[in-house]
Amino acid sequence: MTPDNVLLAGIVGSTAYGLAGPGSDIDRLGMYAVPTVALHGLRQPAESIVSTHPDVTFHEARKYCSLALGGNPTVSELLWLPDELYETRTALGEELIAVRSSLLSAKRVRDAYLGYATQQFRKLESRGDGSFSSETRHRTAKHARHLLRLCWQGYTAYTTGVIHIRLDDPQRFLDFGERVAGGDIDAARRMLADYEAAFDATPGVLPAEPDERVAEDWLRRVRAAFLPAA
Repeated sequence: MTPDNVLLAGIVGSTAYGLAGPGSDIDRLGMYAVPTVALHGLRQPAESIVSTHPDVTFHEARKYCSLALGGNPTVSELLWLPDELYETRTALGEELIAVRSSLLSAKRVRDAYLGYATQQFRKLESRGDGSFSSETRHRTAKHARHLLRLCWQGYTAYTTGVIHIRLDDPQRFLDFGERVAGGDIDAARRMLADYEAAFDATPGVLPAEPDERVAEDWLRRVRAAFLPAA
């Protein structure tokens, strides 16, 4: 289901990273605006619309900003996609892309990316030494490569102020996934520990806090745009 008033939408996930294989799903992410008057009624409109067949997620503009300000890795991708992966790109969407750097902050990027990476590692750790079915091995390889991808993207954003979506060397991530799926869980443990140490040892270039005023100003322009005509 596609909501009305889509402001920005595109292809994210493995296809965007350059990690997609022949059987990979195509994931889509978008942002929309509800009519402003709907926010003043008895019941609040839906903040997100999610479907799994196909895999599509849309967040309402206010929720999108809240998640992005929190450093959410999945949500943040939408503002940093290569141009060819956008499927809807309105003027208001362009405005938010133009100020995307102001939504980033050092602690929130570190905590969010390492937090998501740790979740991936816990999934790997629970599967043992690699003596499992081919389907489980496939899922394990996927979790391992996304563990490395989250660490790399987060640290790169922390040290450069830019979220790189398309990976420069996808094969490195694919090889790492197969290595861990083959039973080398210690490789994942060491890699995660190395990135944690690198974050701790590096000042980074991002500000301590995101600039919420920029997001607030943009959201007010969205609300004004979707008021009914006088």
